[in-house]
Amino acid sequence: MIAMFDEDFTSEAKRKAAELFRRAYEAQLGKDYEEAIELYRRSIEVCPTAEAHTFLGWVYSFQDRYDDAIDECLAAIRVDPGFGNPYNDIGSYLIAQGDFWTCVRWFRRALQAPRYEARAFPHFNLGRVYEERHRLLDAARHYGLALQEQPDFAQAASALRRMQARLN
Repeated sequence: MIAMFDEDFTSEAKRKAAELFRRAYEAQLGKDYEEAIELYRRSIEVCPTAEAHTFLGWVYSFQDRYDDAIDECLAAIRVDPGFGNPYNDIGSYLIAQGDFWTCVRWFRRALQAPRYEARAFPHFNLGRVYEERHRLLDAARHYGLALQEQPDFAQAASALRRMQARLN
């Protein structure tokens, strides 16, 4: 399990919250979103973590509840401003809502977050934004950076080839 618990909580509260989080994630994988929502909420009640808020937001996004998803990501940031996932997720939800402008600052914040292991995703998302905005060189640069972070990222490789073809 991700190290995600503040020292202010008892080990019993941490254990219970972690178990609820695990069960919520299993429900999410099984596409039982209502159960996942309930379990993530219970985990947050026992011991709030940035991860639980972020994953709850992710489930809301599966239901096209982007405003609720963004609210959960903002709650995650309040719990742990160094956790990068909610910044990238907010940007992604803004794209889903058709906002190809405000999302950029969220992807940039994800890239600056000290606790973030998936930097390929904000680079890829910035590539998508710049491609949509017809800034092809910037798009190609970010797709390339996504591949540097994660060499087997097939979508980024395909997008970079598409940009290279358009630029030639």
